[in-house]
Amino acid sequence: MANEKKDTSIVPSKNFVLPFILLILSRMSLHGYELIQKLQAFGFQTVDQGNLYRLLRKLESENLVKSEWDTTGSGPAKRLYSITDVGRNYLQGYAKKLELYQSMLDQFFNMYSSFLELYIPSFKKEDKIEEFEKQMRRNEDESKGEAKE
Repeated sequence: MANEKKDTSIVPSKNFVLPFILLILSRMSLHGYELIQKLQAFGFQTVDQGNLYRLLRKLESENLVKSEWDTTGSGPAKRLYSITDVGRNYLQGYAKKLELYQSMLDQFFNMYSSFLELYIPSFKKEDKIEEFEKQMRRNEDESKGEAKE
């Protein structure tokens, strides 16, 4: 077991994709395949097309999104999805819940780091500002050394 390679990739929950869909559609109307590309940019590496279109139909039946046929351009007509006012309200409520969740996660990681620092002294993380200042001093020392030569 110690030699097993750990999978460090994170696969977001299928339920977690919903607020991202609404967030993206709150900025612009998109076709399904464009929505998939935007979701992948957010970190949803494997977006199943069939599941996404089923979810979009469900969101449409709940009046969170709406679609219309886009006949512009060449090729067959495509559905263009956009968020509704109900969807905007839902997104706003979901964002508030995520903010509370983020606060809980911050508390967890602060406690977790403190625990590790307390019981594993070598774990102490350096402050980013402290790291930067040390690097600046090293650079100054090196440039002083080069100037003397």
